[in-house]
Amino acid sequence: MSTRPAVLVLANEKGGTGKSTVAVHLAVALAAEGKRVRLYDLDQRQRTSMRYLENRARHARTHGLDLPLPSADVLPEGHDPAGLVEAGGADVLILDTPGRDSDEGRRALSLADTIITPINDSFIDFDLIGRVNPETFRVERPSFYAETIWKARQARARRDGTTVDWVLLRNRLSALEARNRRRLGEALAELAPRVGFRVVPGLSERVIYRELFPSGLTLLDFAQLGEPSMSHVAARAELRELMAALFGGETRLSAC
Repeated sequence: MSTRPAVLVLANEKGGTGKSTVAVHLAVALAAEGKRVRLYDLDQRQRTSMRYLENRARHARTHGLDLPLPSADVLPEGHDPAGLVEAGGADVLILDTPGRDSDEGRRALSLADTIITPINDSFIDFDLIGRVNPETFRVERPSFYAETIWKARQARARRDGTTVDWVLLRNRLSALEARNRRRLGEALAELAPRVGFRVVPGLSERVIYRELFPSGLTLLDFAQLGEPSMSHVAARAELRELMAALFGGETRLSAC
């Protein structure tokens, strides 16, 4: 009988939050640690995470490189993600859901051990999970996506008693607009115990993430990136902190 893999679901119904970038970096980081990782892209149209890993495989073949390469595929349209969990053969299953409401995305949420929701550091993105008073910036009530997550977690608890870890990543943090960052941080801290998530620092807005996509390289592939800049070093430190916050302890990020 196969052991159930740990299921990580990258989920946000708003696009442009860095969801696929996080999914790929997590997949490669875990593969570099010797985990059997399978990533499924549930967005049959855009296929961003799948294309990223296809680029990585092509780059490795072209240049004769031995890069950590997780298994990746696109979930066929109309296919139930539950079948991916039951198939076994992996230590970690990563499901990258579409940046919109979808049946596949909702089913994936109900399978998750950990739900990872990247949000841009703005009240535009916060509105997805909570509404604030425009004068005081105090949280008035949870929003529709927090309710979606709550229903998925309740379904999982009823099915097998599992407590699902919900993690919000504050992506694209900027050194500017310090007042907005403070207000948003206070709103997140106020909402977190009400709907049950924890907040983890995510990935800053850096050109390097967009530059790596065509080659499929990640910040783990330091040997392939040439002379590292201070921005590269800082971004790698962010990734290390993200992994430690998600999985605990000193997570080893192997330099390839």
